[in-house]
This record gives sequence, structure tokens and C-alpha cells, in this order.
Amino acid sequence: MNTSKAVTFNPIISSIQKVALYETKTKLFLIGSNNQETRFRILEIDRTSTNELKIYENPNELESRDIRKLINSIGYTKFISAYGVLGFVKFLEGYYLILVTKRTRCAVIGMHLIYTIKDTVMIKVNESSTKQPHPYEQRYIKMFSNIDMRSNFYFCYSYDLTRSLQYNLSGPKFVGPEIDINVDEPLSDWKNMKPTELDTGVEFAFRSISRKRFVWNNFLLRPMQHILHRDWLLEIIHGFISQSNINIFGRSVYVCLIARRSTRFAGTRFLKRGANHKGDVANEVETEQIVMDGKKMCSFVQMRGSIPSHWSQDISKMVPKPPISLDLGDPYAETSAKHIERLLFHYGAPVIILNLVKKREKRKHESILTEEMLASVKYLNQFLPSPHRIKYIHFDMARKSRGDGNVMNSLAAIAENVIQQTGMFLYDGDESQMYQTGIVRVNCVDCLDRTNTAQFAIGKCGLGHQLCKLGFLDPPKLEFDSDCVTMLETLYEDHGDTLALQYGGSQLVHRIKTYRKTAAWTSQGNDIMQTLSRYYSNTFSDTEKQHSINLFLGYYVPHENDSKQNSAIWELPSDYYMHNLQRRKYQNNSHQETPLTEWVRPIVMRNLPYSTSDNNKIVAELIRVHSKHVEMIDSYSNYHLPHKLTAFEEHIAYQISYLARNFVRTFRTNFSPFEPGKHDRSTSSKNPSLTGQSSTSSTTSSTSSSMEEDSTSDEELVTDIKAPSFSGKREPIIAHSLKKTLLPSTFEVYGIEIRKPDKKNFGLYKKYVQMSKQSISPDNLQIRSSQLAEEKKTQQIINLTPLTIFRKDSYESVEPPIVPLKSTEIYQKYVDSPNVLFNMDITSHKVCDMITNYVKFIK
Repeated sequence: MNTSKAVTFNPIISSIQKVALYETKTKLFLIGSNNQETRFRILEIDRTSTNELKIYENPNELESRDIRKLINSIGYTKFISAYGVLGFVKFLEGYYLILVTKRTRCAVIGMHLIYTIKDTVMIKVNESSTKQPHPYEQRYIKMFSNIDMRSNFYFCYSYDLTRSLQYNLSGPKFVGPEIDINVDEPLSDWKNMKPTELDTGVEFAFRSISRKRFVWNNFLLRPMQHILHRDWLLEIIHGFISQSNINIFGRSVYVCLIARRSTRFAGTRFLKRGANHKGDVANEVETEQIVMDGKKMCSFVQMRGSIPSHWSQDISKMVPKPPISLDLGDPYAETSAKHIERLLFHYGAPVIILNLVKKREKRKHESILTEEMLASVKYLNQFLPSPHRIKYIHFDMARKSRGDGNVMNSLAAIAENVIQQTGMFLYDGDESQMYQTGIVRVNCVDCLDRTNTAQFAIGKCGLGHQLCKLGFLDPPKLEFDSDCVTMLETLYEDHGDTLALQYGGSQLVHRIKTYRKTAAWTSQGNDIMQTLSRYYSNTFSDTEKQHSINLFLGYYVPHENDSKQNSAIWELPSDYYMHNLQRRKYQNNSHQETPLTEWVRPIVMRNLPYSTSDNNKIVAELIRVHSKHVEMIDSYSNYHLPHKLTAFEEHIAYQISYLARNFVRTFRTNFSPFEPGKHDRSTSSKNPSLTGQSSTSSTTSSTSSSMEEDSTSDEELVTDIKAPSFSGKREPIIAHSLKKTLLPSTFEVYGIEIRKPDKKNFGLYKKYVQMSKQSISPDNLQIRSSQLAEEKKTQQIINLTPLTIFRKDSYESVEPPIVPLKSTEIYQKYVDSPNVLFNMDITSHKVCDMITNYVKFIK
């Protein structure tokens, strides 16, 4: 990686974080400013054209006085305050502008604030013509609005949410959006750059190039791509983001979970299965787990996605489990090869596939997919070198969970093997110490219930290693029912619920507690309701939802002649050709196609086991700055806003502490977050938060509720192709010991040893507590009438004299204390003493006598 202690790369902070829209009859004025409202830019949008979008940008930055003059001169009719421009969309009658009008902070990475969208507004740009409006315009608007922009959409002004932490902290190697890493020359190695004698370090500002796969408003931003200043382009992701903290003896360590949903082959459960011809799979979600301790950060990335082959389920018959069928033969595993090759490019090797689909059934159902995937892996591994081959692990969770099988122990063993092979990314505040090479890819049939539990097991093992690398835990083992694991389980439950609602139409049915076999029996009713909700959504509402996704992402673009050619989106028999374009362009005989055996590009093969994307990072701009305090990279001034008033409910620290109350025990004797203990968790069903913030844990299902059946009873091997464990693959990191360096014992510091009180002292303390209770006035206590007489007798015996002159007050009234006249005179002389001192000679006897009246020295 191109990293160096002497060179620092800082992301450019967007200079447009606030937007004001001024609307007139002929124009729309968009005035963008930074957070401090010291820099302003202007966009003018012409409204006179009926079918075109004409945008003009003032190339210069303006001052506040210039903005005031402009506002006073335009004579606007409508004003809207916003926090960013999401883009423009056109249906059949001109363009519409979409703005973010409400936002809420949901997480913090370093000093980068992450926001979730709370509300948006759609404004018509072009004036309507005199002709009759198109009959389908309102229907398209309603279909577009079905994508609820107020739920699970996130953005950041200074951090690229579409990339992992490892990529964002890597040094750039190429500059320019049109760079070809195969032929262009990279930048020089940053380790060779040394600061001058006057500089302590070299500072660079860069503008990242986002990964368009995870940008959900990429189609909406296309009309704005010609704009000069790139800060107008606010990119958003869809999925789940939530953050919580671990209190390690008073020290807060933050845990952030980020799930990025792919825009390629996106859709609903039964309408998007398998993969398209480009290797894009359905329900593809990249999940990143980041642990932060000040400037030290550690991240681990895993992903979920449908089985990369061409398969589907027939939903024409209303049955709970539609039959699975393979739609297209793929003898050379071309679709799987494209999918795996992309994983090798972005994450490195090894690619570990954890398949949770059944393998043995009396009637073939899920096992069809297992055979297809296993055949593809065996075929593709023939053309990979032995150290970088695909690792395939099969684990039948449904069969293992029935009977006495311990699912979580088996998943823990698999997770430990995975972590040892892929590693994780570690940044100590100055430079990167360790890198993740490879990724684990988890899947079941739907990539919902079983997949989320497996991802939690891997995340739990990963969290133990992350805390170990940061110096808080040794060995890296976490116990169930501890505060740390309960916090992580809450995050992954909300993570699974949110993704299940987006893809399947309901919350999780089989939860983590289901496979732990700790679910309450009362949760069976909730399981039935979730199953019915998912079945209803898949049968009746998924088609309309799929149309909305295709329209929002730009896979379908309406045309004015839709009504004539019967080509409206709701009249098309299928959206197959929207997501599956022409497979292969036929070339001239002079250009030979790449052989199928060379399904991994040479540049990817050269960088293995490291990520080609991280090793060849491309940035849009790279600017050398003279100081880290330049406004464009000063994250401190962007993070700390002393002039801004924020409600407690909107403050990220308040939200995190409020979330911690959901799983921290009210009474405890051991304050370690790593020690197991009982947690009284609510078993009542609660809807998950759809805003990306963590909600309270929802109901879990029992092991007997509609678990997957039709599996043979004989044991099977956990892995089909066992992956060797690499104990010495990476250099060991010396972790700090919490006992030795951070928290010494009280005996070492104070010379005393804390122990439980003996029986005699405990008895004295009980008498003291009883005396305190009896000394309280009965007027403030709700006591029974039979005890009132006894309390009055006790008060006559025990008479406590107040130590101050302040009387007993209440929240309704306060009685000021009575100050004696003599004390008032002394205070008045004290107040007047400075005037007397300045008007008199300080050496005079009067002054000395006056001072001695107030200052008496004790000999």
C-alpha cells in the first residue's frame, strides 16, 4: 500500500452542505453554502423550456453580501431550505428537482459525520405546456415515490460511504476519472517523499471516486454531471448504518455497522434471484464492521449475495415454497467467474464462500443450488494458483439446529478459520499496520435469516480480534450474554430486520436467538405473523415495488409514446432485458476474445492476495495543501460547531448512550463488558427502525417454528473443501494489555485492596440506612396509615439538626434563607472596599486597619 508517516491524505470536505431554493416564475435559484455559511455558490435553472433541463453555474464563489443583493433583486415566490441536491428525474412532462429537507446524524467515523435522510421534497422544474397533460405522468410520480427516501438512505459530506475504511485510508496511485490502470503510469511511491526542514509533514487533499455500484442516486445525478463544481453532487447509499459503544471501565469504544446494498440486479425476493449475465447477484450487500478507539480504527468486511447462477422460483402458483429451477445452463461457469473475479479485484484472495443451503433432501429443492455452486467452484479453481483458490465451506444450519446440534459453536469454529485467513484492517492513527486480504461471502436461498445469523457469528469472532488488536482483550474470545456481545447482537438483529424488509417484505423470521435456542415460546405467534407478512408482500406487492426500483435506478426510462406502443413499465411481461443486456459483442477476427480459462485479469492476478482496487486507488483530484487547517480538509471545524444549537435527540452521542440502555443491566456487581451475565430482554414484538438507527430488539422465534424440513438425519462434513488455517500469514501485532498498562490495581496505586465488608461493618451500615429512612419526613413518603403513628414516635426520638440555614425546599417553591443584619453590613463593606482602596493611600493606617478587619492571620 502507498502509505507513509510523512505524507497525509485528507478527503476534501464538501463546500456545499446547505442549500436554499428560491423559486420564481421563470427561474430556480439554488444557493449552496458550507456549514459555517462563509462560502456561497449559485446555480440557475431555466424554467421556460418545457422539456429540457438548462442549468447555469456561476464559476466564482460569492460572499454573503452578494447573496443578499441577489435575494433582494429576484423577487422570489417560494423559499425552501435543504441540505443537499439528490438530482433530477424526468418522466413524461419535464424534470423534477429532488432536495433533502431533513437529516439526522446516525454515526460518526473519526470526525466524519454520517447522516440519514429524514425527508425530501420534489419540485417541478419545467413549466407545463398548454397541451393536455399526459395520462401516465401522475402514475409514474406515484410509482417513483414508492421508494421511501426517508428510510435507510445515508450520506456524508467528507467520507466516501461507498468504499471501505481500508480503501479510504489507502494512498492514491492514479489521478483522473478516465485513468486506465492497465496502461497508465502510476504516481511515485509515497514512502520516498520526505518533508522539508520547515515542514513536519506533507499534506494532500483528494477527492475520491465513489463506487457506483452502491450509489443509489447515480441516475438522478446524470443531468448534473456537466456542472463545474463537484460538491453539488451529493451521493447516497441504501442499506443500514447504526453505531453503538462498549464501555470498557469508563472508556468508550465505538462499534459501527455499515451495510451497502448494491444497485445492480436490485429488486425484491422472488423477482430477483441468482445473477444476471454480468455476474451481478440479487440481494448483494457489503457489510463493514468498524471498531474505533480515538484515532485507532479496525475494520472487517464481509458480504452476502444470492447464488451466482441463473435460477428462479415460479410464483404463479400460490404455495409457500415455490419450486427452484435452473433457467440457463452454464457449463463453463461464466456468470460465477465474473462475480468471483470482481470480488478478487476489490477484496483480494482468498474468496471464502460459506454456503448455508441444504445439501441432502428427500425431495430436491435447495440442494439443486448447492450442486450448482459446488460444480462452479470446482471448475473455476482449476485455473487459479493453489494459494489463491476459492475456499468453499458448506454448513446446513437448518438440519444442525434440529436436535441437539449446537449451531453457534459450529459457526464460531468456521468464523475463526475465516478470520485467520482474511485478517482485518488496522490503523493506529499514523499509518496502516495490517490489511484485510480476501472476503467471506455468506449465502442461503434468500440471504436473509440464516445468512444474518452466520454473519453475526463471524462479526462476533471479528469483534474479539478487533478488540485484541486495539489492546482491550486477550485472548480474542467473547462470551454470549456479556454486554459486548449483547450490543453486537442488537446491531445485527436490526441489520437483518432492515435488509429483510427491503428485500423480503418482512422482518426476520428465524433470529439469532432461534439458533441459540434461547427464544421464548411466546415468539411463535410473531413468527407466524412475519411469515404471513412476507408471503403477502411477495405475492401481491412485490411487482409494484420492483417497478419502482427499476424506475428509480434508471433501468427503465419512460417515453412519451408509451401509451401508443403498449410499452409502459406495468404492461411489460418481464424486466429481464433491463437487467440482462447483450452478453457478448461480436468482434472482428483480428481481435480474439479472452479464453474462458483466463477468467481472472492479469493485473488482478499480479496483485493477489492483496486487493487490486486498494493497491491502485484512483482519485478524481489530488491537491497539495500547506497546512492541515485549510478549510477544505479541516475536519475539526466541520465536526465541532459551537455556534449551532442541537437537540439531545439529534445528537449522536445521546443516541448512542440511549441505545446502550437497551442491553446494559441496571444492577450488576461486575462492570466488565466481557463477562457473561443475565440480561432481561423484552420478548414483546416491536417493529424495527427503518431509518438506519438501531431499534430495540424484536421478537425471536423458537426452534420449532417452521424450521426448514426435508433434511436427512445422517451427519455430513461441515466443509466440502477444507481451507487450511494460516497462523503465520501476517506479522504479529503487539497488543497492549489492559491490566498492565491501562488499569493498574488499587493496591499498586493507593496501597489498599478492595474486598467485601465483614459482618460487623455491614451491620453498622444497615443501622445507618435504617436511621436515614426513619429520619425522613412522612409528608414526602407514601406510607400506610397503620405505620404513620410509629413513624411519628421514631421522629420524636431521633432529632437531626440541619447543618445549613437553608430550609427544606421543593420544586414548587423555594424559601430564601434569612441573612442577619450584621452579615449584610459586613458584605456591603466588602463590596465597597475596592473603591475605598483606590481613593486612599495604600500605606495609610486606615487602609491597613480595614484590611485586617477581613483578613486575620493565624499565628
